[in-house]
Parts: sequence; C-alpha cells; structure tokens
Amino acid sequence: MVNAIIKELALRKEYLGGIPIETIYFGGGTPSVLSADEIKRITEQVYKHYATSSLKEFTLEANPDDLSNAYLKALNDTAINRFSIGVQSFKEHDLKYMNRAHNAQQADRAIKAAQDSGFTNLTIDLIYGTPGLSDADWKYNLNQVVNLNIPHFSAYALTVEEGTLLHHNIKRNKSTPVEATQSAAQFETLMDFASVNGYDHYEISNLAIPGMHAIHNTNYWMGIPYTGIGPSAHSFDGKSRCWNIANNALYTSSILKENNPPLETEILTTEQQLNEYIMTSLRTMWGCDINYIEVNWGADYAEKISSAAYPFEQKGLLNVTTNRITLTNNGKLFADGIAADMFV
Repeated sequence: MVNAIIKELALRKEYLGGIPIETIYFGGGTPSVLSADEIKRITEQVYKHYATSSLKEFTLEANPDDLSNAYLKALNDTAINRFSIGVQSFKEHDLKYMNRAHNAQQADRAIKAAQDSGFTNLTIDLIYGTPGLSDADWKYNLNQVVNLNIPHFSAYALTVEEGTLLHHNIKRNKSTPVEATQSAAQFETLMDFASVNGYDHYEISNLAIPGMHAIHNTNYWMGIPYTGIGPSAHSFDGKSRCWNIANNALYTSSILKENNPPLETEILTTEQQLNEYIMTSLRTMWGCDINYIEVNWGADYAEKISSAAYPFEQKGLLNVTTNRITLTNNGKLFADGIAADMFV
C-alpha cells in the first residue's frame, strides 16, 4: 500500500498544475497504523513532486490507542505538526455503543501525551445523539475540550451507515436506535457552548478558538482544488472531481502493475459547480458571497440565489445582506435542506 501511494503521488503530480499546496492531511482509514518511517517515505515524495513552499499544516488522523509515547517520539522526527484524534466521547458507555477500540481513559491519555510531546495543535472528534448520551454527559464531553486545552474540535451527529455492525445490531434490536430530537437538542447545546467559551462555530460541524481554524477544512469549503491519494480518495480541480477505486487490492494492483491510477471522473456542469459552492460555503460562518457568484457565474445566477434565500430569511433561517447569505443558529439545524432548495 505504501509503495502504491508513493507511486500514485508521482503519477498524479500534474493534477493541480503546480499550484502550491498549503496542507497535507493523512486521513481516511487509520493512517496511525503507519510507522514514522513509512510516513517519512510518503512525505519525501510529496516534497519531491509538489510545490510545498506554502505548506502550513500537516495533519495525521490517529486513534487514541495508537498514540503511545514511543510512537509520538518517533513522529516528532516527521513533518507532522497537527493531530486529529478520533476520541468520539469521553464516556465509556458511548464508546461501547459505537464499538470503539479505545476506552475513555486512553482518549484522555492520548491527548495529554501528544501535548507533552510538543503537539499542541490538536483537533478531536466528538459524537452527539448517541442513545444513552444524556444532556449532562454531552456537556461533560464539551467541557473536556476546554479542560484539556484543545484548540479545535469537530462534532458530528451519530449516523448509522448501512452495512456496519451498529446498523446490524439496531435492525436486530440489539442496540437502541438514534433519536433525531435528541440530536437536534444536543446540537443546540453545542452552539451555546461555542458562544459561552469563545469557540468560532466556523462550519456546521467544526469549532475552533480564533486563529486555530483548520486550514485544510477551510480550503475545502472555499472550493480550493485538492488532490486525494490512495484507495477511495477524492480529488477536485474546480471543474471536475475524480475518485480512486475503494478496493485496496485492486488499487495497489492497478498502480504497481499497470502504472495506472484507477480513477473515475465526473465533469461538473456550470450549475453543478455553483451548487457545489452553495452547499459548501453555506455551511460556514462566511456563507455564500453574492459578489463571488456574480463574478464566477453571472448576474442572473446571483439574482436567482438571492431570491431563493428570501423565504428562508422570512422564517428566520438565513441572514441575508446585499453581498452575503449566512445561516442563523436555527438555520444550522436545516443546513442541507436549505442548500438543496437554493440549488439552481
């Protein structure tokens, strides 16, 4: 797999047309299973084939149980400067419900160990809406973000994907199903927490103290092109998107034996490009820029979007000014539906 990723980096070096990259994000499955030496090997190829003079943020997704002191010490000798730690919850019953491999104590220890090793730029994932997660427990999880001095975190409503063990258990009445009303109430608690504790709720699911917004995430929502390397990885150049096959064996075979990235490509129409912008930008605190729409898609489209926003403004779901459309706190509860209704 590492050899295939290294080779794909070389094969697809022209995809971004030499645009300097600002971020590297090792995510997807569980990249913390890679050794520090393997990460170095991959990173060397990035530096070799891509313009990295503007590189600011290098994030590694990690499971808490992978971040041993020895591993953190080894990673200090790599270019990684940020961790995304898959905590999910600091409550044991939550972690058991989600079939997580780590426990609450390991989550706490991993964060402190990373900080003690000099990695202070951290983000963690938290899940709300889990059956059995009381409002008091959710507030406890949020307060741990402050107590542990974590500058950035992502909070997601629990969704049950078809084919997962959790989906299987719910269908057979072995696990409690998810309640939408509970998720909505805990999302409102999240917004209150952000306001009280000085975290920018800069995207529906992402919060950070001022100055610590994730560059990688923000670039994605702003529509900046990116290259995705590895099985099932997606890429976007502004006018099209492409993605690798999800099968590991077929991916490695295609790269190493056939010298050919196993990509599928979708060319986006003008309307699809605009809808993509609406969907991603509306999720952020900066919202949809009407002037940007007019410059890139024309005055007619800018007028259509402004008109489509009006009914939601009347319902208190959108804030609309001459140049910008943003979600209200109530609107954040219906973000995807509002965006879809504004599509051209």
